[in-house]
Amino acid sequence: MDQPTYHFTAKLWIYSGKGAWHFLTLPKDAAEGIRFFSGGAKGFMPVAVTAVLGQTTWKTSVFPDSKSGSYLLAVKAEVRKREKLVAGDACTVALTLRS
Repeated sequence: MDQPTYHFTAKLWIYSGKGAWHFLTLPKDAAEGIRFFSGGAKGFMPVAVTAVLGQTTWKTSVFPDSKSGSYLLAVKAEVRKREKLVAGDACTVALTLRS
């Protein structure tokens, strides 16, 4: 069975703690689908995905975020540089679950 793909647009933001991590918070409907198809991962268990943002595709994971009740996608510096992205930009992403 093919894994589901979720398409969404979210605002890129910078984590206020140590480091300059940039994240996208997944919309609730995408988070609910990922939670369902991944078996409802609990705690800080990451879910493996393939992300596509612009012309860049990479294998990564999304992490549950208790604050938002959703998942977070880290957007590494290499991707931000290639796609010319800065905090505050709206990013259109496709995420496909990986087994």
